[in-house]
Amino acid sequence: MAEKTRDVLRPTDDEAIRLARGLIRTARHGAIAVLEPGSGAPLASRVAVATDHDGAPIILISGLAAHTGGIEADPRCSLLLGEPGKGDAMAHARITLACIAEKIARDDPRHARIEWRFLSHNPKAKLYAGLGDFAFYRLEPQRASLNGGFGKAFALTRENLLTAGDRLDAIAAAERRAVEHMNEDHADAVANYAAVFGKARGDEVWVMTGIDADGFDLAAGDRVLRIPFREPLGDAPDMHKTLVAMAIEARQARTTIGPE
Repeated sequence: MAEKTRDVLRPTDDEAIRLARGLIRTARHGAIAVLEPGSGAPLASRVAVATDHDGAPIILISGLAAHTGGIEADPRCSLLLGEPGKGDAMAHARITLACIAEKIARDDPRHARIEWRFLSHNPKAKLYAGLGDFAFYRLEPQRASLNGGFGKAFALTRENLLTAGDRLDAIAAAERRAVEHMNEDHADAVANYAAVFGKARGDEVWVMTGIDADGFDLAAGDRVLRIPFREPLGDAPDMHKTLVAMAIEARQARTTIGPE
């Protein structure tokens, strides 16, 4: 049986890693599974999702929820991400992550960063994020199973899923000001990013919702786009240089081919 299981899995390559990270970064919701306290039975529920700078999922959940009690009793959990799309839901990519949940206390130095990223990615959560019984949890990925569609199964490690680097904190510290600057002063560039790099069509109004070492995120209502950088950012100053270079490239491309 073990031999058959290995035969089902494809070798994990760069394309699989990009797909996995894209599914995690773009997800706004997913299904979390925990162990029910007392009975030990599996318990699944839907949760809103964002990511920390290294790509670890973040959830915001109420202390009154059954799945919160499960996490507090046993932090092991799994998270299923991936939109079904049109047609057969089983033909669309999805990923299941095995995680260890860590509650982020309000006095934790990471709380402000995590809160901003989560609410930028899920703005409707602002209605309840400040309520006393809600708390953020960072889900530390241990491994993952990726299904890219029929016949495309992969096993991924923690290292495959997360972005490493000693400058992530510096990039995180520069993120909010850069995002606000792009949305307030360079809406035309954001629209061009969506059209050229995200292949967006139509007249949606796109806003930037986050920047990390690997790329940036755009949203137009319920639609989300992930725009990867060609090369990961090495430090905070690279953020400005990369965004400017991409803005010039996108503007030139739209000038050449014309708006859709």
